[in-house]
Amino acid sequence: MFELLGAGLADVAQAKYLVPLVLGTLAGIVGGALPGVTITMTIIVVLPFTFGLDPLQGLSAMTGVYVGGSAGGLVTAVLLGIPGTPSAIATTFDGHPMARNGEPGRAVWTGVWASVFGGLLGGVFLIGTTGPLARIALEFGPWEFFSLFVLALSMVAGLVEASILKGLLAGALGLVVTVLGNDPVMGRERLTLGISWLEGGIPFLPVLIGVFAFSQIMGEIERPRGAAARDAALRVSKLAVNQLRVIWEILSRPFLLLWSSLIGVLIGVLPAIGGSAASVMAYDQAKKFSRHPERFGKGAPEGIVASEASNNANVGGSLVTIMAFGIPGDAVTAVMLGALTIHGIQSGPLFISQNPQLAYGMFAAYLIAHLVMVVILAFGVRWMVRATTVPRSALYPVVLVLCVVGAYALGNSVATVYVLLVFGVLGYLMVKFGFPLAPFILGVILGDQIEINLIRALMTDSDLWLFLTRPISGGLLAASVLSFAAAIWQHRRMQNRARAAEGDTDF
Repeated sequence: MFELLGAGLADVAQAKYLVPLVLGTLAGIVGGALPGVTITMTIIVVLPFTFGLDPLQGLSAMTGVYVGGSAGGLVTAVLLGIPGTPSAIATTFDGHPMARNGEPGRAVWTGVWASVFGGLLGGVFLIGTTGPLARIALEFGPWEFFSLFVLALSMVAGLVEASILKGLLAGALGLVVTVLGNDPVMGRERLTLGISWLEGGIPFLPVLIGVFAFSQIMGEIERPRGAAARDAALRVSKLAVNQLRVIWEILSRPFLLLWSSLIGVLIGVLPAIGGSAASVMAYDQAKKFSRHPERFGKGAPEGIVASEASNNANVGGSLVTIMAFGIPGDAVTAVMLGALTIHGIQSGPLFISQNPQLAYGMFAAYLIAHLVMVVILAFGVRWMVRATTVPRSALYPVVLVLCVVGAYALGNSVATVYVLLVFGVLGYLMVKFGFPLAPFILGVILGDQIEINLIRALMTDSDLWLFLTRPISGGLLAASVLSFAAAIWQHRRMQNRARAAEGDTDF
């Protein structure tokens, strides 16, 4: 393993791989720092530029976007009080108060170094567990894969949003999309509505771009612009800090760092829950374990460390799921899964054994991206804050045009642009009416695999009890039931607390 990792580091250190990694990390940091752009939208914009690259070059660029974007959101979260990405929300709780108290440099660099250490700990997990998990996955038959995908959908429907019903409906709608087109096993035409280009099914990347990018842009256009940028220039001038002191401040809290990183990794492994949940949960845990919880919300460094360490460790956990099981952990890894498919590479249990150079090249790119991120932020943090003042009227049309170009480039067909438009409108309406996007997207991605593995299992043996009697399959289905039951219990508890709070305010 160490020889392969060393070879991967040597490969990525070459200019032809290092340049895409640096550019991707830069794009991720800038995209993460721009409120409303998000990592997902940034990686969607970068995707078309990777089509002409070899697989490791393209994946290095996208890994850089993922790592850089996860840290870039903290810049505006600290200095402006506006989280550049959803995963930086918890960073604003103490990062912005610390900046307002006259320590913006300490706040920014505490977040940056916590991101680096959390990300590297996530990398240890990524490198150490992907291979063993993939070997376990080799024992999977169609029964086990069917049950695994059901578990993924049950987690998303139950945990992403407060409304379980809306989560289930969104996931079901995503599954319906995969039914359009030819039968994936028998090749029979179904529900094509007389449209010839629907016979091959709906490609999920235009769906992904439309649902996330279009809905995000429309939501930001409708949202009034905050006034937090007024005093940004004042805080930019105070970013100098003693780096060794900041690093020691983080490393002197080893339990907080390790525990927050573990939370980020574990939540990253769970499909489609995301970095925002990881950072908020780690922040909550840090406050509960703290000897001085009253300091949180007023500029406590523990809050920044917990949020950012879990945020970047979450990236390592998300990459594990795509490399070991072929399941995207979130929207960003869904795009990376699509990039692998475009290059003719199948992710999943055989990915590492069939593509060791590419797999360990991705590991190396992940590790190096954290060092690149620090260098870029050291020289560019002032400029990134100024970039946040770009008018949305100029920014969003450019992003939208790049999304359309990317969708067209997928198949050199206007049909993919129509798919982008239709699902962009659908995504916007889903957000307006409170339906979560993650279950829908995962339903689109996993629908074919659920159907294929169900049919393969039944063709192998028509006995339905095998889904329960095979140990791994039965265990996964039991976990699905427990996940759904826990979601119902949690939902009812939240409702009871809300009613109790309303009752208290009546007196």
